[in-house]
Formats: sequence, structure tokens, C-alpha cells
Amino acid sequence: MDVRRAGERYPGGEAGTGIESRHAFSFGAHYDPDNLRFGALIACNEERLVPGAGFDEHPHSHTEIVTWVVEGELTHRDTAGHETKVRPGDLQRLSSAGGVRHVERNDGDRPLTFLQMWLAPREPGGDPAYEIVRGIADSTPYAVPEAGAMLHVRRLGAGERTAVPDGRYVHVHVVRGEVRLDGEALGPGDAARITDAEGVDAVAVTPAELLVWEMA
Repeated sequence: MDVRRAGERYPGGEAGTGIESRHAFSFGAHYDPDNLRFGALIACNEERLVPGAGFDEHPHSHTEIVTWVVEGELTHRDTAGHETKVRPGDLQRLSSAGGVRHVERNDGDRPLTFLQMWLAPREPGGDPAYEIVRGIADSTPYAVPEAGAMLHVRRLGAGERTAVPDGRYVHVHVVRGEVRLDGEALGPGDAARITDAEGVDAVAVTPAELLVWEMA
């Protein structure tokens, strides 16, 4: 198990435009050849946008992009005609496939924090696709078959325990709260990369929310 602390992420964004980013993997101007991906996961970015800030229209291709809002409200628009407000508890996926452009903004009146996770598809190309799941439940894993991955959302009360899926690659990200993962203390923004996971449990020290990727 490889634990990565929130404070170890590479800082990015543009403070002058109200965007603060923290990158868990090699990204953009920050190139780390030893931290390019884990399983299918190639990015796990925490984005903080002040009201009125946002990313202007920009392109993506050959990437599965999954977004999870922590607080606030995210406005998404893309060149395939989708315009959506994404709120805490909603899960958004944009399959950029052969190519799509989109805009991401904080059009609300309070700060926005969201996680954006990029996965490499098994096969490049195809047609872009979009999906949003409102109020995703803990008991319903979200499949991204194009990347051979499954996302589990786990919300725990203090003292509650949950089993981490067994798998070749498992990535656990603490959205909020504090947990002990296989005896290791993790707090908000901390993550663990587990190879050949088997019999690993997470125990909530405080009420907590986890995003767990199970990858082939």
C-alpha cells in the first residue's frame, strides 16, 4: 500500500483567476516519470474555484473523465450539446473518445470544490458520451467498462467499517473525514494506492466519505 498525502500533491491552477488545483499524478507542466498512472487512473485533480471562476472551453480526447463535487455547484457545458449543474452527491462522466470540448465553471455564489479523475480507455477513439447520475447510492458501484474500472462511493459513520474491494489495482481517496485503512491513518485529501488488494478494511474515525476505484 502506497499512501499519498494531500500536502504532497503538485500545486497548479491560476490563483489570479480564482483557480487552485492540486494534482496527485504527473500533470501538465509537472512531469514525474515515476508517477504517470496507477492502473487505469492517470489523474486525480482537486479543483477549487471561487465564484465566477472557471475553465474556458478546452479539448479532451481518449480519456474517461469522472467528476465528483465536494461542495458548491459545477456548471458543465460541452460541444455535444450538454449543459448540466453538478452538485454534491452527483457523479458526472464525460467520455471524450475521439474528441470533445467543454467548459467548467463556478456560476454560483459560493466556493466550489470538486475532484476530477481521468482514466485511460482500453481502446482509443469512438464517439463522445455523457452521463450524470444524481444522488449516487453507496450500494451501487459505477462501472466505467471502457477503462476496466469500477467506482465505489462509501459514506461511513464514526466507528463504521467497510471492506475495500479485492483487486489488482485499488485506489482509495478520502473526500472528507478521517479513516484508518489497514491500520494507516488517512485524512481529507489523502489517498492510498493498493496493489493486489485482498482483505483490506477501512474504519471511520469520524464520519467520512471515500471514493474507491477498483481496476483490472
